[in-house]
Amino acid sequence: MKDARATHEVTAGEVEIAGSLGAQLLTWEYATVVAGRLLGINPFDQPDVESAKIAARALIDDLAPSAPPAFTDGTVGVRAAGLVLPAEKTVDAALDALLATVPADGYLSVQVYLDRIAYPELEELRASLAARIGRPVTFGWGPRFLHSTGQFHKGGPAYGSFLQIIGAGADDVAIPDRPFTFGQLITAQAAGDASVLADHGRPVLTLILGDIRGDGERLRELSGR
Repeated sequence: MKDARATHEVTAGEVEIAGSLGAQLLTWEYATVVAGRLLGINPFDQPDVESAKIAARALIDDLAPSAPPAFTDGTVGVRAAGLVLPAEKTVDAALDALLATVPADGYLSVQVYLDRIAYPELEELRASLAARIGRPVTFGWGPRFLHSTGQFHKGGPAYGSFLQIIGAGADDVAIPDRPFTFGQLITAQAAGDASVLADHGRPVLTLILGDIRGDGERLRELSGR
């Protein structure tokens, strides 16, 4: 802690903590445990994150080809879980169907399993979709969000609708000493998460981009219409 003079400007009801990085980590880890106790949750448990991992591992162990799209519109494959696709087999109609499932007090989650360095423009989808539906829209680069907001998506209130964007035919890299590639692993993670979300009653629309740059531009135009 700082001395009294250094903290004299801290207002009533506030707490100021100073210390090394290690001390900060220990302090806030302990604070998380206390908050979990007060909220009646187990802060050491992540059941809904683990369920997605289990589903992904099952797909990797099988190494069967990915489920085919329900339909293809141009170079975009369309697949859904927990969502009834419209009779009109277009990306536009499928996106409309997903957005229609967002409740008045709900949110849309955009999950992009692509290279965030190569395709940063896809983050623009968040603002344009939020303006279109008038509801909060979250954005996550997969699969890294699965260990943070991924727990809330499945374990939190069932107010979310989910848009997955993955790529097809992108450059792939083999994983040493493993019978699968990084691309297969990421595809399995996306599919596993979609299946668990659907099991929890969350609608998921998955778009598989054949031409990532061109299809990404098309999606940005559609999202803002």
